[in-house]
Amino acid sequence: MSDAHFFISGNVTIHPSAAIAPGVMLQADPDSQLVIAAGVCIGIGCILHAHQGDLIVESGATLGSGVLVVGNGTIGANACIGSMTTILDRSVPPQQSVPPGSLIGDDSRNVVIVEASETFPSPEPSPTKPLGTPEPPDSAHSTSASSKGTTVRVVYGRTYLERMMITMFPHRQASDSPLPDEESG
Repeated sequence: MSDAHFFISGNVTIHPSAAIAPGVMLQADPDSQLVIAAGVCIGIGCILHAHQGDLIVESGATLGSGVLVVGNGTIGANACIGSMTTILDRSVPPQQSVPPGSLIGDDSRNVVIVEASETFPSPEPSPTKPLGTPEPPDSAHSTSASSKGTTVRVVYGRTYLERMMITMFPHRQASDSPLPDEESG
């Protein structure tokens, strides 16, 4: 194995049977260690940065292209990390599969938890009322739980996002409707 096609900095240990693609950066800060075990496969453009502790990639683990792992933790044996995934100060259990584009360990984003007694936006925009007008509770359009004090996760879908876009940009026209100048001419 030639290390001319990837960058190594700090206390980095690589098993000779590990396969590392071009453009990979392996870095360990002072007082940290990065260990790449036997049979590990690291895809093109990955960055593994041991920070404030040890980062260990156990045997047989596969990291897809563009994976970013920063901090300390362990990528378990035979784990598969999908491309363009970011892992911050977390461990992945052995045999675990992480979907491409995942973000693991970012605690700055919180899930919105609402009391179940509150109603959620109606799934369909109302063409007769302004969007800011509150709608009365209706079993077809609101979601609530039977017991007070339970919490639910709010998931915003395409309809909610379309309503939000109409509220933010009320003069936006659909691409298939003609512009006012085109109608007269």
